[in-house]
Amino acid sequence: RAPGRGLLHVWPSGEGTDQLFPETAFLSRPVVQVSLGEHHGMLLLQGGEVFSFGELSWRGLSVPVSAPLLEASLLERVVVHVAAGGFHCGAISEQGSVYMWGENAAGQCGQTEDGSVPCPVTVVDSEVIPPVVVRVVGLACGLEHSLALSDHHELWAWGSGCQLGLVTKTFPVCKPQKVEHLAGRRVIQVACGAYHSLALVHSLPAQDIGTQSTPKMRERGRSPQCPVIDREEVFTADDAHYCPLGVELSEVMRSEVNTPLLFSVRALLLVCAQIPHARINTLIFDLVFCSGGASGPLSSSPVSLEEVRLCLVKEKQALLSSSLTNIHQKGNAATSRRLSLPGIPTHGSPRRRHHCACGPTPAAQAPSAGPDDARDGLPSLETEVWSWGRGSEGQLGHGDQLARLQPLCIKSLTGQEVIKVAAGSHHSLALTAQCQVYSWGSNMCGQLGHVKTPVTVPQLAKLSDGLRVWDVSAGQSHSLLLADGDCVQPVLLYCGQKSGKQQNRSFSQSSPTGGESYAVRPSLLPFYIEMSYISSVCSGGQLCAALTDRNVMGFIAAIHELASSERRFSCWTSDVRKFLIAPLRKKGESSSTLGEPSARLFFALCDSFVHLSKLVGRHATSLSYFLQNAQSRDVASFPLLTNTETFMETYCMLYSLFSLEALASQQAVLAQLCGSDESVSGKLDLVSMFYQPLQQLHHYNRVLLKMAACYDVLTMEYQSLQQGCSHFEALSLSLLRKKKEAENTQLFWKTHSGKTIENLRLPQRRVVCESNNRSLTPQNAGRFSNHWFILFNDALVHSQFSTHHVYPLTCLWVKPITEDRSGVYAIRIICPEESFTLVASTPQEKNKWLRALNQAVDQVLGGAAQGSSPGVTVAVCRTASYKFIADERFKEAEYSGSWMAGRVHGRGTMKWPDGRMYKGNFKNGLEDGYGECVIPNKVQNKHDAYQGQWREGKIHGFGKYRYASGEVYEGCFCDGQRHGYGMLSSSKLARTSSSVFIGHWVQDRKTGYGVHDDITRGEKYMGFWLDDQRHGSAVVVTQYGLYFEGSFKENRMSGSGLLVSDDDTVFHGEFSDDWTINGKGVMTLANGDNLDGLFSGEWRTGLKVAGTYVKPTLEEYESKEKNVLLGQYVVPAAQRWICVFDECWSRLGCNGAGEGERSKAWENIAVTITTARRQSPDLSKSHTKVLESLEFIPHYGEPVTTTNYDNIRRYLTKACETPHHPLGWLVETLVTAYRMTYVGVGSNRRLLQQAVQELQAYLTHFYTIIRFLFPGLPGDGGIIPDPPHPDPFKGRRNSDKVEQGCSSLLLPLLLPRLYPPLFTLYCLQQEQEEAQYWERILRLNKQPDQSLLGFLGVQEKFWPHWMSILGEKKQIVSSSKDACFVSAVETLQQISTTFTPSDKLMVIQRTFEELTLEVKPLLAGDFLWCMDDLFPLFLYVVLRARIRNLGAEVSLIEDLMDPNLQHGETGLMFTTLKACFIQIQQESTL
Repeated sequence: RAPGRGLLHVWPSGEGTDQLFPETAFLSRPVVQVSLGEHHGMLLLQGGEVFSFGELSWRGLSVPVSAPLLEASLLERVVVHVAAGGFHCGAISEQGSVYMWGENAAGQCGQTEDGSVPCPVTVVDSEVIPPVVVRVVGLACGLEHSLALSDHHELWAWGSGCQLGLVTKTFPVCKPQKVEHLAGRRVIQVACGAYHSLALVHSLPAQDIGTQSTPKMRERGRSPQCPVIDREEVFTADDAHYCPLGVELSEVMRSEVNTPLLFSVRALLLVCAQIPHARINTLIFDLVFCSGGASGPLSSSPVSLEEVRLCLVKEKQALLSSSLTNIHQKGNAATSRRLSLPGIPTHGSPRRRHHCACGPTPAAQAPSAGPDDARDGLPSLETEVWSWGRGSEGQLGHGDQLARLQPLCIKSLTGQEVIKVAAGSHHSLALTAQCQVYSWGSNMCGQLGHVKTPVTVPQLAKLSDGLRVWDVSAGQSHSLLLADGDCVQPVLLYCGQKSGKQQNRSFSQSSPTGGESYAVRPSLLPFYIEMSYISSVCSGGQLCAALTDRNVMGFIAAIHELASSERRFSCWTSDVRKFLIAPLRKKGESSSTLGEPSARLFFALCDSFVHLSKLVGRHATSLSYFLQNAQSRDVASFPLLTNTETFMETYCMLYSLFSLEALASQQAVLAQLCGSDESVSGKLDLVSMFYQPLQQLHHYNRVLLKMAACYDVLTMEYQSLQQGCSHFEALSLSLLRKKKEAENTQLFWKTHSGKTIENLRLPQRRVVCESNNRSLTPQNAGRFSNHWFILFNDALVHSQFSTHHVYPLTCLWVKPITEDRSGVYAIRIICPEESFTLVASTPQEKNKWLRALNQAVDQVLGGAAQGSSPGVTVAVCRTASYKFIADERFKEAEYSGSWMAGRVHGRGTMKWPDGRMYKGNFKNGLEDGYGECVIPNKVQNKHDAYQGQWREGKIHGFGKYRYASGEVYEGCFCDGQRHGYGMLSSSKLARTSSSVFIGHWVQDRKTGYGVHDDITRGEKYMGFWLDDQRHGSAVVVTQYGLYFEGSFKENRMSGSGLLVSDDDTVFHGEFSDDWTINGKGVMTLANGDNLDGLFSGEWRTGLKVAGTYVKPTLEEYESKEKNVLLGQYVVPAAQRWICVFDECWSRLGCNGAGEGERSKAWENIAVTITTARRQSPDLSKSHTKVLESLEFIPHYGEPVTTTNYDNIRRYLTKACETPHHPLGWLVETLVTAYRMTYVGVGSNRRLLQQAVQELQAYLTHFYTIIRFLFPGLPGDGGIIPDPPHPDPFKGRRNSDKVEQGCSSLLLPLLLPRLYPPLFTLYCLQQEQEEAQYWERILRLNKQPDQSLLGFLGVQEKFWPHWMSILGEKKQIVSSSKDACFVSAVETLQQISTTFTPSDKLMVIQRTFEELTLEVKPLLAGDFLWCMDDLFPLFLYVVLRARIRNLGAEVSLIEDLMDPNLQHGETGLMFTTLKACFIQIQQESTL
């Protein structure tokens, strides 16, 4: 047992205070909670044991408090909270389960029968799917009802009466039900009176209240809800539909007696038509629910209509005989009930919308533990008080004596920062964070602490000056308060019923009965001095109780001292907010009177002070909870330690805005603004007021030291307290240092007043040091020059006569200069636009300034500014903002970003006044690296935008430039000009023409190979350029199918050339002036006729011909080739897109193809990948993993064997998946160029040969780069050997060498991306042959299988006779179709889903394998194919496969297949497929 902890004191409430001696209960363990009922009580001991004492009527026992009865049935459970009702009890276990026992006549125990021993009560939320058991953390009990608070801050009720707050017509309620009217709100604490209930609720944010929609009227039997502005109409609209009690009157209730109200409501309303609503409501409620009187038990017998009528007649006569004034007052009282704000119920629990995923939660805390703010764990003060139940004594606080069936908000307590509520039998109490007590309800015995008459709205209890209440409790006819007095030890205050002699006539009155007296003002209980340190109080029935702690080693006294001091400080800050800050805010002339800068500073300071005041109030409340909740009272949960950072941030925010000089200068003006409030304006000292919190901060440090002295130095508690003490001590010293700086600054401005330095005065500016008597001068300064240096906390000022140079400390670097024999004590100052040297008069003066400069710079950069050494430069690299003044490039520009030693370096943003902006990387004061730039274009009245690489202040590298005209260039730059590979796209809305150019640029001009797509004219040019003009060999195709080959000069086609029309007419001759035919030539028509002579004119408008028409003979026609030889004037494929490969070599760090160090190339790849991954936060997880794997440099120098060849293949596959890798960029760019060339107008069948050659050139150049990176790879067509084997003979026998070509390694990387345009060209080239082939495919597939096999000449021994359908064998008959060789047919169909020739050949090979497997069961013994048997059978498979564009597939394989495979088994299979296609296409017998 902890000595002196949790001592229990109990005394009766009605005894005289002078003869009262509390009874002390000595138990084996400390008492952590006590709860009192009407005639009994409950004790919760440390460890979870529960004891009962008093009159236990359900057991027929009377147990003294000195020997309480152990509840043995709860020993197996760890109880964390207990609650005593009128005649029943409740407990909560550590797991959140509820146990109830005692009288259960009204169902208040949540059971169907009385329970003499604790029985579990399950709280189930059936609104969620699936239903879940609710974890309970709080419990309160009344006479005939019980309330439970869940860990989701929802309220549950059971028992009888309107005090449940449930929408129900059936009582008792034996099963816990949710109080739907408070659903969606955060309930903090609940309290139960005899027949009413109170709830402390977290206030909703203003936006939530404003945006919450008003629900429609509920169904019958439910309570209608409406906005506050409509409540008047609801109460006066139609009494037949709505009752002021909050119950909707249904048709059944109006017509027939089917409820506990055994009378007709319609008849009742006819009788009382002349009586005011307020009195009618009271009468109805008293008759129905309270026939035994205001304090009597609930009557279960029905009330007859005759009784109601007689009662109403008497009431009407009483009203008629009373004065008009009383009637008017009663009417006003009736309307005052509308000041209460009804809750806005939600449709069920907030958890209804999702499935429950409940997990274990910490042990339940007592309801008094208060709410925790989501950010810092401190209790919130934004609370409301809600009440419901009987209101005949005004205990609901809504301004009337009406009952409420559902919770209503007490509006007068909103904003009062209520932290606890307590309910007596017929009165209520509310404790605020300002240590004030509001009371309302019955005051027959003076239990409210003010006037005698009942109070229907909350009023402040009359307390003596200097008393600050921090705990309250209410009994049957008394109230008990725990408060701070003049000393640290708390005092006990009592108000309510007394007996014996009157102790103080000024504060006591006699009861009308003459036998008792009561106190009007709470009086002091003198015996509190002997009770040591009281931690909490409790009242119930006619008993009072208190839990005390003895001051062991001063620990308890230290906590009470801190709590008392914090509550006093909280009340003081609240008064400052109320009497000073609030009046000043209401003054409209404050800004104009104070001046704009001072007003802005003052009100910002006031905002910080208000923030501190709220924090102190929450902290004081948490300390009160800490003392009351003895069960969780340990150092680990001490609020001052768990919220150290919050306190430090708040104090630093307050004093960072504090300006002593500004407040002192405006002292008189602020006092005048306070107006006629003498309590404020009489002795207004703003400086002292704002410095007051510093004393409290020092008090924190002192109390933590006292608490730490109670523990051994090796314990965790001591370490925590000592650490918290050091934090607050450092904060206090720092703020005191700021105070001293403010005082020195004020003295400085008084001493150096004048217009010359007036512009240097800023409210937040502090003086650190200054140079006097020429202690610091610039180097090489004149003898008679005058220099004055002033170091502020934000700038270094150099004053010379009437001019000032201000150097912000954020962009100031201090560098000490080593002393030499010359005896000069110099300091180097580096600024963004200026650098200079300062010379000190003595070494001490140098060290002083060096230390002051370093500390000031460190502090302005956010450092501690404590331990800076005189010879250490602070923060060479930093982030700061600066506005350039004289710099040539950045004049008047504002920069925000990284610096290094006085230069812009790192990431930052530069903004010019004319609208220019650069955001990206800098290096040594210039743009370097990746950056984004916006440049205004005054002509277009728009902006140019660039995103890409920079070098030494110029656009250099790869980037994307968006011009104001709408053009977009994406490619390479060099020294600000387009240079290298690039693509220029004109605007889609361009007035002249829309076009795209992709190719090579030299010094901002098109030079070299490029493709120009003139979208407007429908022409595509593919050839050489020179100085933005077409010059050299080129090909032009048009949207009309014309194909030109020739040479261009000065943007015009001239000299010999070739023209091919869409109908295969060919002209080979002389051209001039932009494709105009002019000169000798030969025209070959599609039928083979020739026209030889002189031609002139344009192809589309008509030609003039002077020549010879030749029609060849049949022999000559057959001997001539039908197709003309194309490609005579085309740019060789090896010379195309050299700029793309040069850019790739450049990214690898090479000056040209193979001209560079291999190790440096790999290092550049790793750096590029790492930079891209760090600067691209939007990458997906898969892409990030790919980049991370590519950051590792592979073993590129080792010989390539069949073992590690697959590793190279996998690396290349990953590298080509991301454009951040140089190889991936190369693949992406080549794909773009290829599609730009051969898509759209370029999709011309004449370009097929060029497209194939270009792809092969890609492979050659690409493989050169790959061999540079992996030098172990063999040349094209080389052999990759096996790894060396330990046994040379065995290794030679098992040799499995691989013939390697560039196509087999690189085609799988390139061809899938280039496949659509390339295969389209193949289809166009084979269009006529494909038409013939497909016509025969459709015709022959109409035949059944056996007929087609016989037609193709397949021997019958190969004909299948059975087929398998879903595992069932069926015979093939003569009419069967598509039933033979199904597996081989389906395999061959997959050839259309592959891209590379190797994959397509693999499909053909698998087709032959499937065909062989299907034929083998039909033949006996070993079987070998011969072509005579295989060809017709394979021809059948090809026919049944119905492959579209088979000719294009065959041509693509033939052109791009690996030469090593042409003469092997795979090549033979491909030849068979090609023969089948030719046979189907050309065989006339088919």
